[in-house]
Amino acid sequence: MNILFVCTGNTCRSPMAEALLRNKSDHQVKSAGISATKASPASDGAIHALKQANLPSDHQSQAINHELINWADLVLTMTTQHKQILATHYSNAYEKIFTLKEYTCEKVDEKWRQLKQAYLNLEEKKMVVIEEHGLKQTEQQRRAYFRAEQDEIERLEKSMPNFDISDPYGMPQTVYQQTFAELEQAIELLIKKLEN
Repeated sequence: MNILFVCTGNTCRSPMAEALLRNKSDHQVKSAGISATKASPASDGAIHALKQANLPSDHQSQAINHELINWADLVLTMTTQHKQILATHYSNAYEKIFTLKEYTCEKVDEKWRQLKQAYLNLEEKKMVVIEEHGLKQTEQQRRAYFRAEQDEIERLEKSMPNFDISDPYGMPQTVYQQTFAELEQAIELLIKKLEN
């Protein structure tokens, strides 16, 4: 399976997740960032955390793009916000985009199904509105058209547990170690899920 991890800059969380999964499985693994610059190294904190675990730390960042999305069988983001951004920009890939914690959590399947349906309803309504009205509406009119769908998405998201991996960027090394441990636990759950 081709697995893509996504975070903000592709220098902290997603490279650590990539190294962990690559070390513990035979899956093809890559990582990218929503706001990444090309070929930046992992952050010093991430490099230190990886070295402490005897994992490779020679990562080079890359920005998310259509080619990576198409390559991936599964796209795992570090936060719900990352997931929402990807779902908006790559709506045809929505079914394979999850947060890492959400994908490995077994207790939320029905709520997650409802949330996916709410997003699909919103996308369908957007298509209908564009077909009927083109792009002539003001931002205020567009918000009014989609208010019910947005409200339902917000309600469902608030009822979900926190699926974000903590961001260590700019924090002390102890925070990087905590994030690494959080990722390590999530990767163990991911491996179990993928094996079943």
